[in-house]
Amino acid sequence: MPLNRELLDILACPKCKGNIYLNDAKDGLVCDTCKLLYEIRDDIPIMLIEEAKSLET
Repeated sequence: MPLNRELLDILACPKCKGNIYLNDAKDGLVCDTCKLLYEIRDDIPIMLIEEAKSLET
């Protein structure tokens, strides 16, 4: 079951408290401010800063 819109609307980046959005692959939540990707595993967003993946190259 994919994340519902209501949940996505209330979630925020745990690091900066800014907006996050579902990426194109629908397997993670992106924070453009922090340049972090929070993975979604088994339909559960993993919102731990230490688990996030950097989007910087």
